[in-house]
Amino acid sequence: MALPASPFPNGCAAGIHAVGWVLILPCFWFLDRLIAVCKSTTLERTQRLEQECYLHPLKVFFGSITFFILFLLTTPFAFLGFLLWAPLQACRRPFYYHRETPASLEQETHRGFELTGKASFGFASANLCLLPDSLARFNNLGDTQRRAAVIGERIVQGVCRPHIRIFVDSPSSCGTLSPSNSMLPTSSSTYGATDRQPPTPGPESHRSAPRALLSQGLRQQDDVPWEVSSLFPANVDILCLEEVFDKRAAQKLTDELKPVFGHILYDVGVYACQPPCACNSFKFFNSGLFVASRFPVLEAEYNCFPNSRGEDALAAKGLLCTKLLIGHNQKQKKVVGFFNCTHLHAPEGEGEIRCEQLNMVTKWIGDFQSVHRQHDEEVAFDVLCGDFNFDNCSPDDNLEQNHCLFSEYRDPCRAGPGKEKPWVIGTLLEQPTLYDEDINTPEGLQRTLESEDLRKQYVSPPVPAAGLPLVYPENGQPWIGRRIDYILYRESSVSSRCRTEIEEMTFITHLAGLTDHIPVGLRLNIVMDSVSNE
Repeated sequence: MALPASPFPNGCAAGIHAVGWVLILPCFWFLDRLIAVCKSTTLERTQRLEQECYLHPLKVFFGSITFFILFLLTTPFAFLGFLLWAPLQACRRPFYYHRETPASLEQETHRGFELTGKASFGFASANLCLLPDSLARFNNLGDTQRRAAVIGERIVQGVCRPHIRIFVDSPSSCGTLSPSNSMLPTSSSTYGATDRQPPTPGPESHRSAPRALLSQGLRQQDDVPWEVSSLFPANVDILCLEEVFDKRAAQKLTDELKPVFGHILYDVGVYACQPPCACNSFKFFNSGLFVASRFPVLEAEYNCFPNSRGEDALAAKGLLCTKLLIGHNQKQKKVVGFFNCTHLHAPEGEGEIRCEQLNMVTKWIGDFQSVHRQHDEEVAFDVLCGDFNFDNCSPDDNLEQNHCLFSEYRDPCRAGPGKEKPWVIGTLLEQPTLYDEDINTPEGLQRTLESEDLRKQYVSPPVPAAGLPLVYPENGQPWIGRRIDYILYRESSVSSRCRTEIEEMTFITHLAGLTDHIPVGLRLNIVMDSVSNE
């Protein structure tokens, strides 16, 4: 049974909520512009210097006065809207669900298991910093609505291209060559990853580990194929986005992505007093989570973290669990997948809070799957992704690095607690340099990340433990930087008949200049044995 689109139980509640928001929006927008006109990004300051524009102080002065007056004039209407809007949050389901009606049901299911017993699934995760424009500027990112539209266009451009794989195995090779700009012909599938067979073992079809990596002691069979790509991976099936806080930006993203991803959960989270009628925690923003899937969403559940502090407590950060209908196997048994996404507590030095949240994530995922997993279904994958706000190299993040979550879910980039694999690349960019020539284009950022000397100028360095000097990297180890964006998968919770292999790990530079994070991608090959073990 499909999820209802509206988060409200009836049309009357939805209508009153819409009226309340219409009354609030002008006041909110004028306040947003009041702050934004006073806060410039480094790109805007550079452009003013190049154009020798000296009118900016006048723009700030008169703009501030104008928006402040308009803000005061619309405040009474916003208050009336708030009285309508706030009480309705108690009966609001914590997400909207958009579904594009397919021409046929086969277009939104994967027939790989049914036809061959094999399937390949692509996942991607990205933090977009789509806050209201005024707040995004404190992260050196402006023009939220334009960025949302451009981000959606770029994602669609990447995932809709042919799936081309180029392998490099030469003495001088230090990584795999990105197929981003290749126009080599390839066979395309009718729907995303549908009917794509995973490569069979052997030197002709398996990507070889780069010789540079093998020389550092990694065995080829234990290594993870990886690349830095200037385009989003082709045929991504499920997309998790974080920090899509702005409602209008979420709608723009939905409009751009819905021709490709027919099932979208957005505006995820709770608002106002949480729990209802309690005034100790007021949520001004939703969770920022946004999930776009090619597959139908059978079940979805959101849980809000109760232990947020400081500015993070203003947003309803939490965990979104989904159950997706993938298709059927060769015995016409339903095949499903579990996809979970989260965004953890942000401030540095507060690892105890993040560890508590990881405990909640583990429990909530277990509870969700115990309720919604059916005995007559095959589970193909169980994936957890998002912005965890801690890395695997900072001494300050030692508590999180040793959390038991990593004994359940596998991190393809992790060699052990506090130690990354040598090919890994940090995903958090330094905000003041976002528009530097080296990293303001997808191709430029790709070249920068592939060079260790350049990378250390733009990727955020590890955070030292309180009161101790930072020694990084250790002798003989590469400079990686902070990787806080994760895609993890678990094999213990999938069907015993399924075998999972990593096809590729991707660091994506397609959103250069549009966000302060490096998106990541993961493709899994799954083989389902035809003989039942039951």
